Amino acid sequence: MKLLISATVAVLLAWFAGVTSSLEAQQPSGVRAYAGMRLIDGTDRAPIDNATIVVRDGRIVAAGPTSSVNVPAGAERIALTGKTVTPGFINAHGHVNNTARDLAVYAAYGVTTVYSLGDEQPDAFAARDAQNTPALNRSRVFVAGPVLAPKTPEEARELVGKNKALKTNVIKIRVDDNLGTTAKMTPDIYRAVIDESHKQGLRTEVHLFYLADAKGVLDAGADLIAHSVRDQDVDAAVIAQMKSRNICLVPTLMREVSTFVYDSTPAFFSDPLFAAHADQKWVADLKDPAAQAKVKVSTSAQKYKAALEVANRNLKKLSDSGVPIAMGTDTGPVGRFQGYFELMEMEMMVKAGLTPKQTLLAATRDAARCQKIDADLGTLESGKWADFVVLNGDPLANISNVRQIDAVYVAGNKVAR
Repeated sequence: MKLLISATVAVLLAWFAGVTSSLEAQQPSGVRAYAGMRLIDGTDRAPIDNATIVVRDGRIVAAGPTSSVNVPAGAERIALTGKTVTPGFINAHGHVNNTARDLAVYAAYGVTTVYSLGDEQPDAFAARDAQNTPALNRSRVFVAGPVLAPKTPEEARELVGKNKALKTNVIKIRVDDNLGTTAKMTPDIYRAVIDESHKQGLRTEVHLFYLADAKGVLDAGADLIAHSVRDQDVDAAVIAQMKSRNICLVPTLMREVSTFVYDSTPAFFSDPLFAAHADQKWVADLKDPAAQAKVKVSTSAQKYKAALEVANRNLKKLSDSGVPIAMGTDTGPVGRFQGYFELMEMEMMVKAGLTPKQTLLAATRDAARCQKIDADLGTLESGKWADFVVLNGDPLANISNVRQIDAVYVAGNKVAR
């Protein structure tokens, strides 16, 4: 199986490389200058009015006030007067299934990077390996590979090694009983996973639900909490654990919404922005009266609806305490609509009590920092990839303006929308 996966990845990588070469051949040479916008560069500095971004070979050469940015002679100039520009949004917990389609859809909604936390197909690995190019015109992806579910500590260490051999970016585990319906990974096993991951130079990111499990995996050295604690309010011990090691929380509030919102046809189904890229089979299935009736009487749906309120409180409490927050959604499974849900997630974060500024940072700089990709992504600064979103409104004034997308650029290339 390992040889088959490796061979498949090699074939797909060659295909992506061929596409890249073709794109590079089509791309005009020289430098591009994007000018006249209000720039929110993601660094926590004040927005810059009448700013210019200069891009060469897909990376930023300079970004700042137009009066102080030198635009080389002969540069292609793109006017963005009256627009607001932010770094591309980063989903710190998503999923990629149909890789080519999913990465195009994420990009169309301004989500220029997705950290896929588990069970990707070989073409996602190939897409990851082919994305460091100035010709890129879709979202970037990072991969966790098979989500580990070992039965013994010995198997745990073996499976970590197998994922290491696949060159995954992180290790992903689930420590959850799905509201009491399945067996939960035991502490001896998750401790073995985390210990072996660290020995192999990998981070372990953990799906969980319960406060007690958060304490357990943090004690064991977990590197990121991939969902909110949803059974009870976080306490001082968890806050201290997370702050002492700068451990990030990815709230995934829209994951909870997706469990109960389809008891009827949600209002967002009528939004043209949603309809532009939504999987229409999913939409049809979720509008089916029989399916909606099942959600109405679902005990788990009501439990997750209550859990969302706990998650909202914990997000606010952890953020106020200085725990780093990364925007993420767990999009990818049926009913969790990629791209659009990330925009709704940011609105949910503000509704939970974060400011638009905190939320935008969580979706850009802080998501990049939490997933250790901030050397290249997350802010619009010299040396980083020119991944950015052009908006027709200021998200710092109203976070819902993240929906007002005029254009999306990846490596300075305009994305098809």
